[in-house]
Amino acid sequence: MAASLTLARVVAILRKFYGDPEPPPVTDPFEQILWENVAYLADDQKRGRAFSGLRKTVGTSPEDILKAKPEKLLAVTRMGGIVPELRAQRLRQCAEIVQILLKGKLDEVLDESLAQAKKTLRRFPTIGEPGAEKILMFAGKYPVLGLESNGLRVLLRLGFAQEQKNYAASYRAAQNALSDQLPEDCESLVAAHQLLRRHGQELCKRSRPLCDECPLRASCAFAARL
Repeated sequence: MAASLTLARVVAILRKFYGDPEPPPVTDPFEQILWENVAYLADDQKRGRAFSGLRKTVGTSPEDILKAKPEKLLAVTRMGGIVPELRAQRLRQCAEIVQILLKGKLDEVLDESLAQAKKTLRRFPTIGEPGAEKILMFAGKYPVLGLESNGLRVLLRLGFAQEQKNYAASYRAAQNALSDQLPEDCESLVAAHQLLRRHGQELCKRSRPLCDECPLRASCAFAARL
């Protein structure tokens, strides 16, 4: 990584290249949990269609999910790819966690502290630490940079941290490396997340990255080894 390359510099270069980032598709914490569980191995378009179907035919409150007939939930999760039966069960499980375990007070619990908020969110199906941090960032709860796989890959290739033996360790290595560079407001962090994700999807792909077209190539450790 070039000595002058910082997260702020990366974001500025990507913003100039792509333009202003798109806002997150949903920001409410419970809707984000449903967004993650309504589809599996689906692109943004398919996931968005499934979530829209859920919102239109069932609703997105815990009460809506719990009173929905199983066939309605299944019809929605079939729009989101494989194993629809499992995902329909998970939607109901998500609603039960809010209503039964959290007594309907998800937002209040998330406001208690960052540690408690992450612990609470990890109770939900498919939500690990990266997902929990992303939910909190998108919701404007805490200024944390919740990376996903595309954005993390970009930062590792740029040389902010070394790839580790597993995803969780790589994620934590990147977070540690960036700890003194993060802006203190959620809006800036969301913009960084969205731009890094888009770059990972469109140019810095997992296989066959388009390095010749990359605006960060001159500062990229990965590109330097090609």
